[in-house]
Amino acid sequence: MKRISVLLTALGVVLYFSIAPAFAQRGGGHAGGPPSGVGGGQGTAGSSMGRARGNAPMGGSTKGGESVSHSSPTTLLSSNAKLASTLQARLGSLLPSGMSLTDAASGFKNLGQFIAALHVSHNLGVPFEDLKSKMMSGDSLGKAIKELKPAANSKSEARKANRQAKDDLQASKS
Repeated sequence: MKRISVLLTALGVVLYFSIAPAFAQRGGGHAGGPPSGVGGGQGTAGSSMGRARGNAPMGGSTKGGESVSHSSPTTLLSSNAKLASTLQARLGSLLPSGMSLTDAASGFKNLGQFIAALHVSHNLGVPFEDLKSKMMSGDSLGKAIKELKPAANSKSEARKANRQAKDDLQASKS
């Protein structure tokens, strides 16, 4: 009887230490993932980028040497004129005509997710408004790509857009 108790206790300790790090990596409320600010779901900046699941760049706490923001992209852009102007210069051509950077970013969970969506829209010729609508209704970037452009490889396109978003965010920090 005593052997079984010791065995079960040891098994419980091993199980605890093998599972606890997985929960710790999630970072309180974030879906865990790639580069700061990249977000999303299947093949998203949550997927590969933030595993897009939601790390945002600029301001907030630090995760793995990168800054993780708890602010919305609209707040970040409104409160950081340098960031906004740098991203406007880099991404202005990707925005739908007549739409400001902050208007386009509203509703996204983080800046990386927003920038990745802009890149997908540009790369695949998908209307940004349609992509944003899908993502605002709960679809991941990858799932939105799959629904709006079935012929595209949604995973690789989401990964590509997340890399592009990460590059844009890195360049904006310089």
